[in-house]
Amino acid sequence: MQYPQWIWQNGAIKPWAEATTHVMSHALHYGSSVFEGIRCYDTASGPAIFRLNDHNRRLYLSAKIHEIDIPYSLEQINAACREVIAANNNTTDYLRPVAYRGLGGFGLSAETPVDVAVATWKMGKYLGEEALENGIDACVSSWQRFAPNTIPAGAKAGGNYLSGTLVAREARRLGFGEGIALASTGLLSEGAGENLFLVFDGALHTTPVSAALLNGITRNSIITLAREAGLEVFERDLPREYLYLCDELFMCGTAAEITPIRSVDGRQVGAGKAGPVTRRIQELFFGLFDGSTPDRHGWLEAV
Repeated sequence: MQYPQWIWQNGAIKPWAEATTHVMSHALHYGSSVFEGIRCYDTASGPAIFRLNDHNRRLYLSAKIHEIDIPYSLEQINAACREVIAANNNTTDYLRPVAYRGLGGFGLSAETPVDVAVATWKMGKYLGEEALENGIDACVSSWQRFAPNTIPAGAKAGGNYLSGTLVAREARRLGFGEGIALASTGLLSEGAGENLFLVFDGALHTTPVSAALLNGITRNSIITLAREAGLEVFERDLPREYLYLCDELFMCGTAAEITPIRSVDGRQVGAGKAGPVTRRIQELFFGLFDGSTPDRHGWLEAV
């Protein structure tokens, strides 16, 4: 992988190779970090960051849950995101703000400084260049999401992604494009790092935030755009077998964007390709960046 030249760390732009942290940092041992993933898109008006403020607001909410006191304001982190994209000549399309407990005392409850960085790199299509067009084959993972009142799924925290890593690596090992996890209830939760939408009779159905999932900003964007376009959207508990019975199925997230799923566990979903509702959602979402979908909510922020 070719890394970009510049990164923002603890208040300043510096060369990528100089953005270091100690091997005994709290976050490395205990997963005590919170982060965001944000896309920057090319538009007719120049590079624009998608829902920058909403993403970074969630960064602070995640930090609040885990009692991580970020030593910068929301406005400063937003500015850092714009600054690091510009420093790299607007050639990157993904942002990663991260706040983490650094080197200090030892032990789970140790007091440590909180370090903050904003990285950016060229991600491209997370699940493959052809995934948005042709879809992927997915499987239901043998790994379940954490039960309620154990680890807060509503925080986008580093430690939470050990769960997603197990789901994703199992899927790749078995030859699938991505894994789907069940909640501790046995009902559907989400993908390894993506939310799920099922289509029945032209309506969208998605699992609720109580199903041990992160309330994705792309998920929220799709719900908003779909309802404004006259599509019905239901947030509801869904059993596993509905993955095999739905007319269409897709994953969504900042990295995955809107990725159709053509089969689950070797069973073809619908026509085995992106259906008309999935295509419509892709048109509405990507239309925000080519101008065909009006940005009624001010989601695009110029670099």
